[in-house]
Amino acid sequence: MKQNHYPTRLLHTMLRVGDLEKSITFYTQLLGMKLLRSQEYPEGEYTLAFIGYQDEAESTVLELTYNWGKKHYDLGTAFGHIALATDDIYETCEALAAEGVNITRMPGPMKDDASILIAFLEDPDGYKIELIQRR
Repeated sequence: MKQNHYPTRLLHTMLRVGDLEKSITFYTQLLGMKLLRSQEYPEGEYTLAFIGYQDEAESTVLELTYNWGKKHYDLGTAFGHIALATDDIYETCEALAAEGVNITRMPGPMKDDASILIAFLEDPDGYKIELIQRR
């Protein structure tokens, strides 16, 4: 029998960002993630910052990539969203809106499953983030 050579775990999702500090602030101060590590690569002219709720050894994280001097990216039409769990979607959205975060879909039941509450917001670069609360 052949040994399974499939990957074993999702490590991270990479987003290219136009203002690294603004993005780190958004994800850490407004969404409660932690900056896990960052590294500048002068020869390649880019900086990577890894953020998440838990250490990379325990959980999937986000890799924020800042290509020096690049301030804007067109969002790809194939990208959907990042999904985050929350215990109180209404309180979370209220707090984020008070901080100026663009809530593009206010909290409410999912169309096809009322036992799930969802909301959508945008990060500083316009990436969609879905908040999910299971009842």
